[in-house]
Amino acid sequence: MRNGRQKRQIRTTFRPSGSDSTTLLLVLPTCQGALNLLLPWARPLAKKSRTPAPPRKVQAPQRRADRRQPRTSEERRTLWVSVAFAASGIAAIGLVVLVFALTNHNGKSSAGGGPKPVNEGKLVGLQTGPAPWNPGLTNLPDRLKPLGLSALGAEGEVVHIHQHLDIFVNGKHETVPALIGIYDGQFLTQLHTHDKSGIMHVESPTKRTFDLGEFFGVWGVRLNDKCVGGYCKPKVPWTMYVNGAAYPGDPSALVLKRHQEIAIVIGKRPKSIPVSYNFGGL
Repeated sequence: MRNGRQKRQIRTTFRPSGSDSTTLLLVLPTCQGALNLLLPWARPLAKKSRTPAPPRKVQAPQRRADRRQPRTSEERRTLWVSVAFAASGIAAIGLVVLVFALTNHNGKSSAGGGPKPVNEGKLVGLQTGPAPWNPGLTNLPDRLKPLGLSALGAEGEVVHIHQHLDIFVNGKHETVPALIGIYDGQFLTQLHTHDKSGIMHVESPTKRTFDLGEFFGVWGVRLNDKCVGGYCKPKVPWTMYVNGAAYPGDPSALVLKRHQEIAIVIGKRPKSIPVSYNFGGL
């Protein structure tokens, strides 16, 4: 009793909950032995050794017991037909590539540029009658622009090559006029002649290719795959030859090269087709 009153003693007891593992661990002894006794589930588990997988079984290759039967005649015939069909397809592809290469070679393409197809409808004063044909100088200035050619003050030296042209009508040799492409001493074009020998001069200050259609355009004579001047197929048959060999394409598309012998045979053939020409020092 103190001051007539009885002092009540209060005792506080902390009792951890059994499910509160965190609280329990705080009051447990720190020794490992006691921890193992109180928490048997916390013991470290022993690591099991992994058993290796058994090796895979590999089946040894088996030899074919039965022998391969020979092909029947029908199977052999089918095989040969298939091989022949494949070979013909390859040959056809090769032929197409060859024709394309030859067409491109004899056509108007070139690394230095080439002529465009001649539009005869824009060529003023074109001669469409029978031979002989005059040099066609009257309307030459008007034909230069449609042909893509120039009026030059002197012969070009970047391209300087020569060809020879023969024209036969019913076995008779027709003269190629002099001064084709040379306008009254005022100018000359890249394509011209100096005399009546039939030698064509290709002399340009720029690098490019020229074709026979341009030369005939300068001359002012019609030339296409049907007609030469006034001689048109099929009424009048004619053939062009290059170095003695018949040229199967459009003659106007023939690319002019050094020392070609070009012969146009209209109607009856001459006794012989020229194969070459003596250009001398040209």
